[in-house]
Amino acid sequence: IRYIGVTGVQTCAIPILAGAYPLTRPRRLRQAPFVRDLVRETRLSAGNLVQPLFVAEGDLAGPITSMPGCDRLTLEALCETAQRLQTLGVPAIALFPVIPQGRKSDRGEEALNPEGLVPRAIAAVKQAAPQLGVIVDIALDPYTTHGHDGLLDAEGYVDNDATVEVLRKQALLYARSGADMVAPSDMMDGRVGEIRRVLERDGLHRTLILSYAAKYASAFYGPFRDAVGSSANLGKAGKQTYQMDPANTDEALREVALDLDEGADIVMVKPGLPYLDIIRRVKDRFGVPVAAYQVSGEYSMMQAAIARDMLDERGVLMEALTCLHRAGSDIIFTYYAERAARWLRESQA
Repeated sequence: IRYIGVTGVQTCAIPILAGAYPLTRPRRLRQAPFVRDLVRETRLSAGNLVQPLFVAEGDLAGPITSMPGCDRLTLEALCETAQRLQTLGVPAIALFPVIPQGRKSDRGEEALNPEGLVPRAIAAVKQAAPQLGVIVDIALDPYTTHGHDGLLDAEGYVDNDATVEVLRKQALLYARSGADMVAPSDMMDGRVGEIRRVLERDGLHRTLILSYAAKYASAFYGPFRDAVGSSANLGKAGKQTYQMDPANTDEALREVALDLDEGADIVMVKPGLPYLDIIRRVKDRFGVPVAAYQVSGEYSMMQAAIARDMLDERGVLMEALTCLHRAGSDIIFTYYAERAARWLRESQA
């Protein structure tokens, strides 16, 4: 082989062994199920999954139009679902309340109601499925008339410190109610530290904090906002002043570092599939438990294609979840958790 070197045209010899091509055949490791299973690098299990569930009362319960296959569950249906998930080996659920419009306010006071929907839902699930972990969302958007995750000042800007004051009270209430893990999803600065301090002060040393550390101002959240009833309240307003710019990656690492320093046990990247690079960078940099959220928009897009026979449901879902796990997420919040756990059990039978 002749090539141009620093001193001009040069020649090198590469030995070619007759009859030995190719020496390496990667396809040998793909030829049959037994060997593909032996060399598989990423193994997804039900233990990696968290099922987000919407809980509601009265007329608010029922199917979610923008999320086909998902419902707003009554407390009774919530408990039945929790029992199924526990049987399937899904370790935890994440609760999201649907609050009647009449109980919403500018200040989100219903979030601090000890007799409110979330404290009652926690107690009901703990009785029905005691081995199931209960994760609760810490944010004000289900409770506010303006649909933002925090309190607004006189100029309509989300007031960071005033919001944190409410969030730490909300987290303490839910932890006292029996939640295993509180998950601040609001993206206010300093909220993890304040929540950790109040939990420690109250002797709730075992309560975990799962921080939505890198939550992006994404267009993929629309169906979720419909589900919890905050879409109409938010209107055309956005959350770009507190959620992250989708163009940024280094910023995500700074956010994660801050939340870990403040006492977070687990950090989340949200959304999921469009942000695989962020998941990988966070896992490589910090080596801590990382969660990813396969959000409502991801779910609804797949469901729309599946309903039109454009995609195979089981195939595309298991591929998507495996890719999220492969990228570095130890925990995956997915509306498909129950279905995926069932399919995983079937494949191992």
